[in-house]
Amino acid sequence: MRLRMIGFIAAVVAAIALAACGGSSPTTSSSSSTTSSSSSTTTTTTTTSTSSAAPVAQGSPNGLSYEGIPLQVGPFIAPADTTGTTPVDGIKCAPVEQLVYHIHAHLSVFDDGRLYALPAGIGIPGSSTVQTSEGPVATGGQCFYWLHTHTSDGVIHIESPTRRIYTLGQFFDEWHQPLTANRVGTLHGKISAYFNGKPWTKSVRAIPLLPHALIQFDIGEPAPPLTHVNWAGTGL
Repeated sequence: MRLRMIGFIAAVVAAIALAACGGSSPTTSSSSSTTSSSSSTTTTTTTTSTSSAAPVAQGSPNGLSYEGIPLQVGPFIAPADTTGTTPVDGIKCAPVEQLVYHIHAHLSVFDDGRLYALPAGIGIPGSSTVQTSEGPVATGGQCFYWLHTHTSDGVIHIESPTRRIYTLGQFFDEWHQPLTANRVGTLHGKISAYFNGKPWTKSVRAIPLLPHALIQFDIGEPAPPLTHVNWAGTGL
């Protein structure tokens, strides 16, 4: 997975360099993305950055990210660029990704039935998001926190120098965004939380980021079906 990601991002960077010299730019097209709990949304892809200037996540022609997971097309839960560079909850921002303990979890957030996207570049301060033929990809950056996102498919990468259980609260702390029973990022309202398909009745901050964990937050009505992620064949 790491080799594939490095190769893909390198190709994106090379394409941008060619564009600057009059060559071709990364492929862009009108695209759509779906999840099991939301209808498809058609958007026109553009080059964007992980900031409030680009408030809507984009799709790809087949609806999937380069990781093979359905992209979350819609408004961002919050901008990615609120991530800092200093240690948070004992989690550091390192020059390279830490792969001693490497797992993935998935977060979906719905407000009044509408899917809100987890942006690319959370936990990668200074990164920018480039829209490619395989959807958005965070490139560059100063360092990598042990909890981060590479694209807007809802996948949280846990890449740690030691084996330990991290929580969703730590991810949001690192992101410098609020997470309470009534608030997630910029969204407000009582949260109904689900963990691996079952109601979560404890603190939402305590939700563990376990391998292939499926986390869903529903705010308001109508309540959407639970999101299903097929991890098979993704390499995650």
